[in-house]
Amino acid sequence: MSEVTGTLITGVIAFAAAVIGAVIAGRYAKSGAEAGGRKAVEAALAQVHGQAAAEHWQWVRSQRHQSFAALFAAFAALDEALARIAPEVRHGVALDEEARRELGERALDLQAKTSQLALWGPIEANGLAYEVAEKSIAAVSSLLQVERVSSTGVTPAWSGFDRARGEMAQAHATFLQRAGEIVRDPRQPVS
Repeated sequence: MSEVTGTLITGVIAFAAAVIGAVIAGRYAKSGAEAGGRKAVEAALAQVHGQAAAEHWQWVRSQRHQSFAALFAAFAALDEALARIAPEVRHGVALDEEARRELGERALDLQAKTSQLALWGPIEANGLAYEVAEKSIAAVSSLLQVERVSSTGVTPAWSGFDRARGEMAQAHATFLQRAGEIVRDPRQPVS
């Protein structure tokens, strides 16, 4: 074999090895790029999901805060109406239609705010809010009962109203304390 033929065969073998090496390296590079691309997409999706979950939690927390504030405002309005109207009844003044309507509207507003709060949870807060509404409505009913009895000329027993008003205040205080803990605790579940 001549030197030229040997060089030519060596060149062809070297070229074939280079082509085979390039094909193999290209396949590995392609699969590496695909794997890297998948990992990058997975990481981006995880980041977007985490960010969306955090934003959702912030939104729920904001809705809870607004619902708690609305319930507190409705309770305060009813409590103020009771504090203003009860002394009049104690002094024998009959409730006029406006006072009855105001008590009814304030009680309905408190019930509406309680139901609205039930959308945002947590379940424990919902239960406490319903207890506030229940005790508040019982106090309104007790005042109306006292007023009915006093209109007949019989001296009413105010102890029932005073007890109902105390239970209303206690339910509110319990809810207020727990609502503050819920708003401050970032680990509260979204329910």
